[in-house]
Amino acid sequence: MPAIAIRAFTATSALGRGNAAHAAALRTRRGGLRRNDFGPTPLPTWIGRVDGLEDAPLPSALSRWECRNNRLAWIALQHDGVQTALEAVVARHGVDRVALVVGTSTSSIGASEEAYSRAQEDETGTRRFPDDLARPIVHTPHSLGDFLQHATGLRGPCITVATACSSSAKVFAQAARMIEAGLVDAALVGGVDTLCGSVLFGFNALGLVSSAPCRPFDAARDGLSLGEAGGFAVLERAGPADTGLQLRGYGESSDAHHMSAPHPEGLGATLAMRAALDRAGIAPDAVGYLNLHGTSTPANDSVEARAVDALFPASLHASSTKGWTGHTLGAAGIVESVIALLALETGVLPGILESSVRDPACGPQIRFDNAEADIGFAMNNSFGFGGNNCSLVFGKVAA
Repeated sequence: MPAIAIRAFTATSALGRGNAAHAAALRTRRGGLRRNDFGPTPLPTWIGRVDGLEDAPLPSALSRWECRNNRLAWIALQHDGVQTALEAVVARHGVDRVALVVGTSTSSIGASEEAYSRAQEDETGTRRFPDDLARPIVHTPHSLGDFLQHATGLRGPCITVATACSSSAKVFAQAARMIEAGLVDAALVGGVDTLCGSVLFGFNALGLVSSAPCRPFDAARDGLSLGEAGGFAVLERAGPADTGLQLRGYGESSDAHHMSAPHPEGLGATLAMRAALDRAGIAPDAVGYLNLHGTSTPANDSVEARAVDALFPASLHASSTKGWTGHTLGAAGIVESVIALLALETGVLPGILESSVRDPACGPQIRFDNAEADIGFAMNNSFGFGGNNCSLVFGKVAA
């Protein structure tokens, strides 16, 4: 694949708003999880919650899309020069030659929950959404993409990807294909997912939520901590003289082993990682850091660890950062891609928070402690329900 330049990137999560907040938290090992205080009857668990969303309504011109998820999208757009980079690629290529590809898992379902809970009877006895939530676009899976199209003014292809927890990793692959095919010249990619009752109680019903902060790859791990986040990146076909950060490869697979459990031999994970390395044209030993999917559930972590150990040398530094942010579902791909990009940019290779006793199933690649190194390539794994898997390779080109 042609190299794809990353002109700007950003994330907003429980660690704060923008890349500086994330880099500082990773370096100092300051996590963002807190006891669950979301909703009228909070589950006894820990969450990664973004502060201030309740007090940050959308601009009046965008009030048609008002909801928690789109508020977070709007906030995330304001950081790290993303809008400036977007204006630059629009100026170079035209507003209809820049794609918008974003991922989400639950979109703005939190607004739908509220609408149903506040439903009112009209004069005919029919129950209807209250007037302030009678906005059909908000109650669709495409709420995020539609909102961002209007918020940015982009007029190229507009796609919302919903492949569970791989959603906002797969946006990089989809945008890269469109650029390579000549359909567009650049793209705004990203993802947003916010906390809601369906997420918290749904994952709890599956028996996947821990009552303590999550401990990825720990021998005593017993489930995940949920979080919310948003992030974006501006992509453009790289020129021959381009330096800096680039998307160098992607790999996708769909093993369809089970609705929620990973393939027991890591088939989908292995296929995605191998395809990403092959597309990037690098050997496994060229990767300096791998951000693992690492949800802290017993099945996911052991399967991913085996797949990584079979493919990569012992020298690889691999970790899950969900102990910092929580599992942000459809936003996990973009947030953890930002962390991989920060590893390339700063040289800080995060370890794993909260975990202390290594699972014997882990290979030497799984690292609990931070490290520092100047690396040339970093990867991100994002694996979703139903076997929707995606791995990305990012590279750094020196000036």
